[in-house]
Amino acid sequence: MSIIGVGIDVAEIARFEASLKRTPGMAERLFVESELLLPSGERRGVASLAARFAAKEALAKALGAPAGLHWTDAEVYVEDSGQPRLRVKGTVAARAEQLGVRSWHVSLSHDAGVASAVVVAEG
Repeated sequence: MSIIGVGIDVAEIARFEASLKRTPGMAERLFVESELLLPSGERRGVASLAARFAAKEALAKALGAPAGLHWTDAEVYVEDSGQPRLRVKGTVAARAEQLGVRSWHVSLSHDAGVASAVVVAEG
C-alpha cells in the first residue's frame, strides 16, 4: 500500500456555529442525516459537526481538492470501537477510484474552541 494523499483542516467552532445559524439549510447541505443526529435521535453538538466538516475539507485536500465534490458524498461515522471512518459515494468515490484509493484513515479532535481532522488516502 502507498499513500495517495494527506489532508488536514481546522475549523473554529464558534465561527462554524455562527455560519450554521446565519445560513438556513447549511447543515443539510454539508451533512447526511446520520452525521447530524446521535444514535439517540438528538441533534449532534456543534463541536462534533465542526470536526466532521474539517474531515470533509481534509478529505478534499487528500484527493487533490478537485472541483465538483459534493459534501454529502462523504460521510464521517464512528465505529462501535470509537474509531472514526469515512464512507464515500458519488463524486467523492469517483475521484478516489480515479486516484486508486482503497482505504481511508481518519482522525478527529476538538478542544479549546477548535475542531481538527486529518485524512490519509491509501492505495
